[in-house]
Amino acid sequence: MAKQKVAMLTAGGLAPCLSSAVGGLIERYTDIAPEVELIAYKSGYRGLLMDYKIEITKEMREKAHVLHRYGGSPIGNSRVKLTNVADCLKRGLIQEGQNPLQVAAERLAADGVTILHTIGGDDTNTTAADLAAYLGANGYELTVVGLPKTVDNDVVPIRQSLGAWTAAEVGARFFDHVSNEQSASPRTLVIHEVMGRHCGWLTAATARTYMQRTKHNEYIEGFMMNAQLKNIDGLYIPEAHFDLDAEADRLKKIMDDTGFVTLFVSEGACLEEIVADREAAGEDIKRDAFGHVKIDTINVGSWFQKHFAKLLDADRSMVQKSGYYARSAPANHEDLRLIQSMVDLAVESGLNKVSGVTGHDEDQNGRLRTIEFPRIKGGKAFDVTTPWFLEVMDRIGQKFDANN
Repeated sequence: MAKQKVAMLTAGGLAPCLSSAVGGLIERYTDIAPEVELIAYKSGYRGLLMDYKIEITKEMREKAHVLHRYGGSPIGNSRVKLTNVADCLKRGLIQEGQNPLQVAAERLAADGVTILHTIGGDDTNTTAADLAAYLGANGYELTVVGLPKTVDNDVVPIRQSLGAWTAAEVGARFFDHVSNEQSASPRTLVIHEVMGRHCGWLTAATARTYMQRTKHNEYIEGFMMNAQLKNIDGLYIPEAHFDLDAEADRLKKIMDDTGFVTLFVSEGACLEEIVADREAAGEDIKRDAFGHVKIDTINVGSWFQKHFAKLLDADRSMVQKSGYYARSAPANHEDLRLIQSMVDLAVESGLNKVSGVTGHDEDQNGRLRTIEFPRIKGGKAFDVTTPWFLEVMDRIGQKFDANN
C-alpha cells in the first residue's frame, strides 16, 4: 500500500469543537495508523492556497489530548470560497488568471496529501465538495472527509452538528448572569441576541437550557430576585412568524406588571424584512464571499430594541450577544462524545478512500455514516413542531405561526 499523508483544516466561523476535532484526528491516526504523516493547513483554505502549513510533530502527537480543553482552533480559520475567483483574487490569495480550485489541488498534490479532512459548516464542506469534484475530474488521487461544525445546527441532512450543544449550554450560562441586569433599573428591556442566520435551533435550545438551568433556583420571598426576573417573555426565530402589534400588547402588560421584559432573539429573525427595508431605502447591504448578508452590519437585536423599547415604554433597554462567547468555548461532554464518534468514522473513511461528511443521516434513520457530498447543504430550518420547542413556547405564553 502507498504511504498515506493526511492534511486537515478548519474553516468558517468558530464553534466549540474545532480544537477537540483536530486533537481527536491526531490521536486517532496516532493510535491506528502511526506511520501516517500529518500536516495542517493554517487558517483554512487560505493556508491551502498560500502554502501555510503546520507539520504535526511527534511531540504534538503526544500532547494532542490537551487540545480537548480549549475552544477556538489550534490551526486557525478563514472564510474562503474556492469557486469565487474574484474574491480570491481581490484578497491576494491567487494571481491573475489562476483558478483557486486548481491552485488548491496542485498544492495538495505537491504536498503528497492522500487524505484531506475539512472541519467546518455547510460552506466549508460544500467548498470541500467542489474541491473533491475538481480533483476527481482532473485525475488527482485524494480522499476528502469533512466533519460538520456549526453552532446553528443547520446542515442538511445531518441530525446534530458538532459544537451546537455546547453553544446552547454556554449561551444559557452567559444569560443567567445578564438576566440580573433586570434589577438595575425600573422598566428595563433586555434582549439576548443569539447566533442563527437561517435557523432558530440555537436560540430555541439556548432558551430551553436556560430554563432548565434556572428552574430549581431558590429565592427569598419578598425580594426582587425571583422566578419572574429569570423568566423569558418572548422568543423570536426565523421559522416562526409573529404579529408585532399583538406581541407589543402582550409584552406591555408584562412590563407594566413586573417592571421588566426579557426577549431571546435569533440574529436571523426578521432578517429578510429588515434587509428589504434597508435596500428599499437605497442602502448597500454588505455580503461575504458566499453571498451571505454580513449579519453584524444588520444588527437584528438593535432592530428589536428600537421597536419594542418604544412600544413597551421602556426606560432602559439593552442588547446582549452571547455569540462570540458561546462559539469560542471548549466542547462540553455531550459534544466530546459526538466528536469522538465522528472523528473515528472520519479516519476510517479516509483510510478506506470514502469521501463525504460524517454525521447522523436524517434520511437513513439517523444512522452515523459518511454522507455523500452532493447531499450536503446549509440553511436547514428548525422544526417548530418539535415537542420540546412547543413546551418552551407554552411556558413563555407566546403564540406564533410557522413561516412557510
